[in-house]
Amino acid sequence: MSSSGRPWSLSLMFLLEMASEGINCPSRCSCQYLEVNCTGQQLQEFPVDIPLDTRQLILAANNVSYLPAVELSFLADLVYLDCRKNLLGDDLDFTFIGVAKLVYLDLSFNNLTQVTFSTFSHLLSLVVLKISDNPNLVAIEKDAFANNTWLRHLDVSRTGLTFLDTSTVWDLPNLRLLGLSDNLWHCNCSFLDFITWMMESNVHFPDADNITCYSPAGLHALRVPAVEAQLHFSCLTQLYKQDYVFLCLIGFCIFFAGTMVACLAGVCVVVYKVHASKGEKEEEEEED
Repeated sequence: MSSSGRPWSLSLMFLLEMASEGINCPSRCSCQYLEVNCTGQQLQEFPVDIPLDTRQLILAANNVSYLPAVELSFLADLVYLDCRKNLLGDDLDFTFIGVAKLVYLDLSFNNLTQVTFSTFSHLLSLVVLKISDNPNLVAIEKDAFANNTWLRHLDVSRTGLTFLDTSTVWDLPNLRLLGLSDNLWHCNCSFLDFITWMMESNVHFPDADNITCYSPAGLHALRVPAVEAQLHFSCLTQLYKQDYVFLCLIGFCIFFAGTMVACLAGVCVVVYKVHASKGEKEEEEEED
């Protein structure tokens, strides 16, 4: 670098250093340019005094049970949020409504119970979403990620999920990695479409050996892709109680309809014969 350019470089470094020293930083957190790190500080609540221009916020390994939507909305430039290993759970709907620029979100190792359309629908730029290791997570609505079309990495491993609707991931054109391991997958006919999608998609499934069926008992511990052929056969040939009831109703309707048609046909024949016999008698009387 030329001597003429060196003063400018030193001045810039000095300004950045002064700016970093002068910014507000939450208690027990460390701050540097555009980043706030509060890892492992036993925080009970969302920290205050976070610089408004923060782009990376790390709250990992604390005891935070609630994310205030209003305080988060002040961080409009936030692109990276790490909240793993906290106590977040229950209702997160509309929590992230003010951080539309968020690209990376880690909510693993928490107490999430469900994901609805309103949970992440405002995160239009989201690329990485980790909600693994939430053992109480038992439901993800089929349109939960309908607005997250940029999503490339989704991890739902080690949760309480037993079912995932195919449309939940079918409408994610940029999805490249999907974590599904160590869940309680119920491999029945309703899950067949999802298994078929797994076989045909270009998505990578890490830890694929641990994507196994938990139930029914006959398929327990079998790898999910390996049961596709067996499910195809059983689902196409097996009839359930409701199927037998439906077939019985159809059979009864057909029998009843056939009986009614036969009765009507018989009545028509009788009426026709009666009229025909009357006509013959009238003709005979006229001839006499």
